[in-house]
Amino acid sequence: MIPAAERSVLDARRPRRQGAARAAMGSRVVPDSLLLLVARLGIASVFFLSGRTKVSGFLTIKPSTYDLFASEYALPLVSPGIAAHLATYAEHLFPVLLVLGLCTRVSALALLGMTTVIEVFVYPDAWPTHLTWAGLLLPLVARGAGHWSLDHVIERMRHGR
Repeated sequence: MIPAAERSVLDARRPRRQGAARAAMGSRVVPDSLLLLVARLGIASVFFLSGRTKVSGFLTIKPSTYDLFASEYALPLVSPGIAAHLATYAEHLFPVLLVLGLCTRVSALALLGMTTVIEVFVYPDAWPTHLTWAGLLLPLVARGAGHWSLDHVIERMRHGR
């Protein structure tokens, strides 16, 4: 028979063990690679669709985009013309890389940087939206693209697996 003092210690550990078992089961049902894929696709769509509003045709920047960067987005230290080009091309390139899972950490970090600039200099009151974007980007910066990505394929090829 287990003494009462030891039994209370064992009883106190039971919820932690049960929680760990549930977490392990959750990871099997929803693997990290699926969560990272959803994060990549979700945030890529936000930025890519924003980029598409700034161009006509393939990548011809609209005159209204230049006006937007000259008036509403007016960033310090960067001319509106350069900012319009950088932002528009970034909103096309980095989302495509995220969808492919190629250069994921760098792409997510670049979009996190854009999010920070937008939050600080353009729309400081939109922090709930920007926090949501950061919530999708930070796991990609920290963990990469996951197994369902070109980054993973390249890494396996580099190590001969």
